[in-house]
Amino acid sequence: MDERMQQTHRGERDQVRPAADGALVRRPIDPQRLVAAVASPEAGANVLFVGTARGFTNGVETTGLEYEAHDSMATEALERLCTTAVERFSLLACAVEHRLGRIAIGEAAVAIATSAAHRRAAFEAAEWLMERIKREVPIWKCEEWADGRRAWVHAEPAAARSGDAGHERGDGPVDAGRRRSRGRGRRR
Repeated sequence: MDERMQQTHRGERDQVRPAADGALVRRPIDPQRLVAAVASPEAGANVLFVGTARGFTNGVETTGLEYEAHDSMATEALERLCTTAVERFSLLACAVEHRLGRIAIGEAAVAIATSAAHRRAAFEAAEWLMERIKREVPIWKCEEWADGRRAWVHAEPAAARSGDAGHERGDGPVDAGRRRSRGRGRRR
């Protein structure tokens, strides 16, 4: 029997609260395990998003990434976002894992799995979750480049954003260099 359903004393099926799970991991992410965790006989769609470490950012070769987090705050934020996504998009289940530590190019940094009765809700929820994770969860990314430089790249604070999803980050060497130079020497 599906874990989300239970038998009542009269044999009727009652809906149990949908599964919503967010976690930080320090091991490789297994995307298929996440899909299995959200699968349901009631689902018409299971969506999986896997964010991977890419080899070039703004034309500069990246050799790896490193992620750090405020563990308890980040875990709480991931769980809150998953619960919100379940309610907002009427999901049957939602699971998110974000990796911490050193990540090689091509490896998964984050995976989001959603299940819903219809595909639109599952797709929209996965996209909504990724954008909210980037904006709201205290996880920091350090890019390591082929020339030996490293820089921590952060999302802009919410108050500084004027655009919508996908435009709130300074991803790459130019932005990271600007941030790095602000942190040295005199204060502005």
